[in-house]
Amino acid sequence: MIPTVVWGTGNVGRAALRAVDAHPALALTAVLVHDPGKVGRDAGDLAGLDRALGVAATDDIDAVLAARPRAVVYAASGDIRPDEALADVVRAVRGGAVVVTPALYPLYDPRSAPPEFRDPVLAAVAEGGGSLFVSGVDPGWGNDVLPLLISGLATTVDAIRCQEIFDYSTYEQEDSVRHLVGMGHPMAYEPLMLAPSVPTMVWGGQIRLMARALGVELDEIRETLERRALDTTVTTRTMGVFEAGTQGAVRFEVQGIVGGEPRIVIEHVTRIHPSCAPDWPTPPDGTGAHRVVVEGRPRIEVTVEASDEGENRSAGGNATAVGRLVNAVDWLVAADPGLYDALDVPLRPAVGTLGRKQP
Repeated sequence: MIPTVVWGTGNVGRAALRAVDAHPALALTAVLVHDPGKVGRDAGDLAGLDRALGVAATDDIDAVLAARPRAVVYAASGDIRPDEALADVVRAVRGGAVVVTPALYPLYDPRSAPPEFRDPVLAAVAEGGGSLFVSGVDPGWGNDVLPLLISGLATTVDAIRCQEIFDYSTYEQEDSVRHLVGMGHPMAYEPLMLAPSVPTMVWGGQIRLMARALGVELDEIRETLERRALDTTVTTRTMGVFEAGTQGAVRFEVQGIVGGEPRIVIEHVTRIHPSCAPDWPTPPDGTGAHRVVVEGRPRIEVTVEASDEGENRSAGGNATAVGRLVNAVDWLVAADPGLYDALDVPLRPAVGTLGRKQP
């Protein structure tokens, strides 16, 4: 069994605890938390399971890493604390751990990552013998392994479009939804996530990774952005009131330009309520989905809907991101130390879990 730590128990960390517990090759040995109110709570409680896992949460990072765990699932957020997240990850890799995380956007494609992100990790790998694999859902499998797999079913490919279409009122990170994405702010407000070059910073690595896998050269990466205001005030179940006239929907694209045309496109259509921008693409049930469209011959369209924690689509997306990462841990442990990307790490069958029940 591979001794494994889950670091962080928020939206991603809850799913990570369940995934580590369910994996036949992993043994949960520690849970790291930041909130003092979570210290001492059993991992099963934090994971939303109806049974104890016998591992109490701690905020003692030094003690946990001193035990030299073989694997760390780093589930703490990196959205507004990228420097701190990078420092945490580097510390664990330097200690010899295999680390998997969705938190460091620049490292989804290590080859194009800025040196200030890539070089500390490579130094830690060389010094401590650990490894790092950064992935998720979008960015992640929704715009790397899935579209590349689907493209292999086509005879000719004109363009690949990867879409995330979501009602963000189900996404339990209100600060990110309101302030990073701008939902509920006046239209004059400039959300950080939508600022010029930021979408490329987050998703550009996925465009470059797909281009590399497809054997094409990018001319450039472009961005497009549309925003819509709410026509009426709406009240959401989890985030309260969003006033009429404030931002209610966002649509942007990160486009990989090949031969002067957008051939590899990552598109996000995000709403805080279904009534906003009804003419934009919608998911089948109005809540949330990831979709890949391969324009070519034949035209291929695949839509993925995932749900967890009471049919919550955002939780389902988080769980698939965790599945991609946690299911890669034993492969990474067997591989040489290194900094890996989605083209290196295979998407593997759920070996040993078919038919197993998890409360």
